[in-house]
Amino acid sequence: MFVSIKGSSYARFRRALEIGKLSLVLASAAELPQIGLEDALDVLALIAEQDAAMYPRAGARWLRRLAAERPALTMAQLRLAVAALDVLPADARAAGVLRELARATP
Repeated sequence: MFVSIKGSSYARFRRALEIGKLSLVLASAAELPQIGLEDALDVLALIAEQDAAMYPRAGARWLRRLAAERPALTMAQLRLAVAALDVLPADARAAGVLRELARATP
């Protein structure tokens, strides 16, 4: 459940993502009751870009959410997600693969 976007915590979160400053993103995300899987991927991509130490745990949490929220994904698709997560810090194009998996029918 999300609150209204206009002037909301979610709007601040999206603006922080557009700015691309990780500390602002994490602070604004903390104000939200929940973040959707694709928004969480946007945060993860920013973490991959800006905080190598935080990335492994954040990537594992996102993978766990993917598996839980998209139970129809096959083992092959989950292996693809693991491979994409592995290369995401070095290749931002991997986010596109992860986004497609996140958009799979729940």
